[in-house]
Amino acid sequence: MKKWTRRFEEGYYAASIIQADELIKLPKENLILIDASAGAQGRENYYKQHLAGALYVDLDTELAEIPADPKNGGRHPLPTIEKFGQVLNRLGTARRNRIVVYDDKNGANAAARFWWMYQAASFAKVQVLNGGFQAAVDAGFPVCSGTELPQHPILDLFPNTYYRWQLPLATIDDVEIAATNKDAMVIDVRDANRYNGLTEPIDLVAGHIPGAVNIPFSGNLDGDGLFLSATALREKYTDALANIDPQNVIVHCGSGVTACHTLLAMDYAGLPIPKLYVGSWSEWSRSGKKLATSA
Repeated sequence: MKKWTRRFEEGYYAASIIQADELIKLPKENLILIDASAGAQGRENYYKQHLAGALYVDLDTELAEIPADPKNGGRHPLPTIEKFGQVLNRLGTARRNRIVVYDDKNGANAAARFWWMYQAASFAKVQVLNGGFQAAVDAGFPVCSGTELPQHPILDLFPNTYYRWQLPLATIDDVEIAATNKDAMVIDVRDANRYNGLTEPIDLVAGHIPGAVNIPFSGNLDGDGLFLSATALREKYTDALANIDPQNVIVHCGSGVTACHTLLAMDYAGLPIPKLYVGSWSEWSRSGKKLATSA
């Protein structure tokens, strides 16, 4: 496995996951909190109660560009980087800002998607709150209701340097090739029942991509729903990958959101961030490509 060093930005370094007690101690200057709570009640829950000062980001409309037919890119394909730049402008973010993103789930799936996109837009100062909203409340972080306004003027702050995502992505054809390559690995982070084709609550067909290895994202968490330590996660994925270079690994889920949870866990562990297959099972299962229904 290749040695890898986390990216630095203007001398900045921090773990990709932050604990609730650490968040409380952070200076408020240049700090921007993001609430990425998803689901049908995500925005409504934000209005009812959120961490004081947090701005809301919508998974379906701002962190994805949902197509009419999931066959073309899956259920949550990425928006263009320019459209994500407009979201960052709305939030008033700039390189000087430190971003902490959370959602209302221990697994932080939507928050992890924002984390991946922010990193892929070539910003380093972003962390995901371990345990999400409830962990911060339990630690004594103040809460508010209603909506919040950006602390900074809404200007054209997003740099126009990049016109494509700066973290590695995989296409459906890349996945098909990697799944039969002994020097590569395709990781399916969905639960074992979905992987084995026993149930499929969202997409049309149950099963998995032939050759994909099942490493459920839930295994990144402890019994309290918090991320395992960086050391434990490094051991977990070093063992799982064996001698495969993480840069030859592709991670997917159902629609490219939960996969970001595992990418976050691997980054927290100090490993290179593998490729994200955004289309995931929601694209593959509609493509006419081969399916498998057992481990």
